[in-house]
Amino acid sequence: MRATNPAEATVTRSGLSRREWLWQSGGGLGGLALACLLNSEHARADASASSLPGLHHPPRARRVVQLFMAGAASHIDLFDFKPELVRRHGQPSDFGEPVETFQDGLGPWLRPIWPFRPYGDTGKLLADVVSDLGPVVDDIAWIHNMVGKTGVHSQGTLLQTTGFNRPGFPGMGAWVSYGLGSMNENLPAFVVLPDHRGLASNGTKNWDAAFLPAQHQGTILDASSPTPIHDLFPDRRADFVTPASEAEGRGVLERLNRRHAATRPGDDRLEARIRSYELAARMQLAAPEALDIRDEPRHILRMYGLEDGPRDWPAAINAPEETWHFGLKCLIARRLLERGVRFVQVWSGNDNGFPRRNWDSHEDVERDHGPLARGMARGAFALILDLKQRGLLEDTIVYWTTEFGRMPSSQGGRGRDHNPFAFTSWVCGGGVRPGACAGESDPWGYKPLDPSRRTEVYDLHATLLHLLGIDHERLTFRHDGIDRRLTDVHGRVLKDLLA
Repeated sequence: MRATNPAEATVTRSGLSRREWLWQSGGGLGGLALACLLNSEHARADASASSLPGLHHPPRARRVVQLFMAGAASHIDLFDFKPELVRRHGQPSDFGEPVETFQDGLGPWLRPIWPFRPYGDTGKLLADVVSDLGPVVDDIAWIHNMVGKTGVHSQGTLLQTTGFNRPGFPGMGAWVSYGLGSMNENLPAFVVLPDHRGLASNGTKNWDAAFLPAQHQGTILDASSPTPIHDLFPDRRADFVTPASEAEGRGVLERLNRRHAATRPGDDRLEARIRSYELAARMQLAAPEALDIRDEPRHILRMYGLEDGPRDWPAAINAPEETWHFGLKCLIARRLLERGVRFVQVWSGNDNGFPRRNWDSHEDVERDHGPLARGMARGAFALILDLKQRGLLEDTIVYWTTEFGRMPSSQGGRGRDHNPFAFTSWVCGGGVRPGACAGESDPWGYKPLDPSRRTEVYDLHATLLHLLGIDHERLTFRHDGIDRRLTDVHGRVLKDLLA
């Protein structure tokens, strides 16, 4: 599916690649010019590869932002109202079949933690804790019959991010970067904004390129840090480093890496490192501007819950902590998307255990979900509205998910156990039919209402690729004798979601 990059294939009569020849003859300044030249060629090669077999049909979307709730957000307490649980609250739970839960959370039925109210012209019921989504609820399409394969966080998270419940497979953002290439010269195609407290289950494996060319892996930006991109600039104590010496240093590394790579054909890791150096040089100019929100109008900052702005990171928080941090990531996501980043992944929740600062609410749903859900709803609302008013929502997909749901029965009176048998995802934007519903759960939110029409992550991934102009069965990469793809050997396009 991908063409060989002509910039890499050109060889001079002396046997050196054009890149090696320019580096050896031009040194640092030549290298900087070369980086710009080759990046343009990379962009053109990406464009031609995408326009040949990359785009299999006219796309409805060009970019994706994925909002991932790490720890398993409770669908029945946020988006999927179940009156039966209100009626049966406190009664012994009876599923009509043997049920094996992760921590034996089969206590009495537990009603939704927050009241639900209708919003928008569609009258969609939302819990009070996510009521900030109300003004944009008519733009959202819902999938309430999502199912997983496991109740283990690490496996469930990998399934949603990579399409497989074990390590060693590329993240969806890496597949999109590989299939469509970059839309910008100065920023990565795939950017990850993790939770400010740390990484979720599996860490970097969620956005790894795996067997795809390494250049397609996600680049981490720590939005809440004074230095969002580590090691992009020299240490302040290294005042002897100048732009010229830094360029010359990159030239030396380039020559050494090229010489090393020549003896190891087929290993793309050095090529990815070389391209990362070139990208880092361009990011030194582009990234600070993209991440500096001080030029945003005050009403935009207020919309995202960033009333005081970043004057004192992060002490000047005039909003709840979760609202501020998630809102900041959503605003930076919008700035990255409008500057041509292809895939942005925004995380809420980490994997650092107790006290819980993720969505894994075994002990107390109200305590754990409350701050996270309010912050998520405020940031997601602002992101959708902001993209919409800038005309970007028409070709941007906003994709909300979690690894699995939570049980309708109680655990310890106030918590809920894992439920991989049914949960909710939602999407909006680029080619998605506003207000659509691709499936429902049963009266308890335990399993799909119609088991024969359940929705798996392969189906949602296939649908998102379809909206990007890609046939999920044709986006493949040969690995270990198998034509691997994001959707494995499964997947159907959810036509009910298409506008």
